[in-house]
Amino acid sequence: MTSAPAIELLSFTDLDAARGDLLDVYAEARAPLLHLANYAISSFGERLDRHGSEAGFQAVLAYEGEHPVGYAYGNRIEDGDRYWQRTSPAPSEQYTAQPALALKEIGVSPHWRGMGVARRIHDTLLAARDERYVTLMVNEAAGDGKVQALYQTWGYMTIGYSQPSPASPRLAVMIRPTG
Repeated sequence: MTSAPAIELLSFTDLDAARGDLLDVYAEARAPLLHLANYAISSFGERLDRHGSEAGFQAVLAYEGEHPVGYAYGNRIEDGDRYWQRTSPAPSEQYTAQPALALKEIGVSPHWRGMGVARRIHDTLLAARDERYVTLMVNEAAGDGKVQALYQTWGYMTIGYSQPSPASPRLAVMIRPTG
């Protein structure tokens, strides 16, 4: 991994202020997958709008000048949340007894990958949170397993699986402490 050139990281708690940039960088980051229903920009926009209206929403975007080059966003989830209800096996009470941060999306433009940008965005998002745990879902096939392996190097461990929608692939549910 080479070190990232100068980028600016901005945090947003209001989706309206970041929505356009989130859609732009998503389209760049997911370009090879946009033909699949679950990855279509319209599908992402629907999920983004739903997540942006949920409690504890926060997004962090990375910019090179005015151009967004990466993002992560999430929101707070609590015991009984559909996120946990779709996880099998049911997660331990250790993870659900208190609110957790659900990292719903993270993406970096292809030209910025391998420079530590995703990790910087991720860590900036976590630094502003008070939840004890952060959880995410990852397609086990993404990058031929390299994405899930990367998350493991960041301290995440797999605790179950989920298929959030019929169009979605089976996803590994991973978790780690926020600190």
